[in-house]
Amino acid sequence: MREKVRASEYIVSAHADERMDGDDLAIYDVECAILSGEIQERQRDRETKEWKYRLQGASADGAPVEVIAKISPRGKLFIVTVYRL
Repeated sequence: MREKVRASEYIVSAHADERMDGDDLAIYDVECAILSGEIQERQRDRETKEWKYRLQGASADGAPVEVIAKISPRGKLFIVTVYRL
């Protein structure tokens, strides 16, 4: 995931974008959270059966953030949702 962020190989879902706006987070905060974070849990998506990951990291200002993400079939990091803790 970190490599995908460093290479800008990620997609932000509409839901994640809405949550970022609601929690006053910028994409830089999400990038920081992924780069500084640790995977807390791996979950199987009920509909697609793909693996998704719940990770916790810190935003640019050090606030705790949680990101739910998965690797898309095309190999990009797909950010499902993000929120402040």
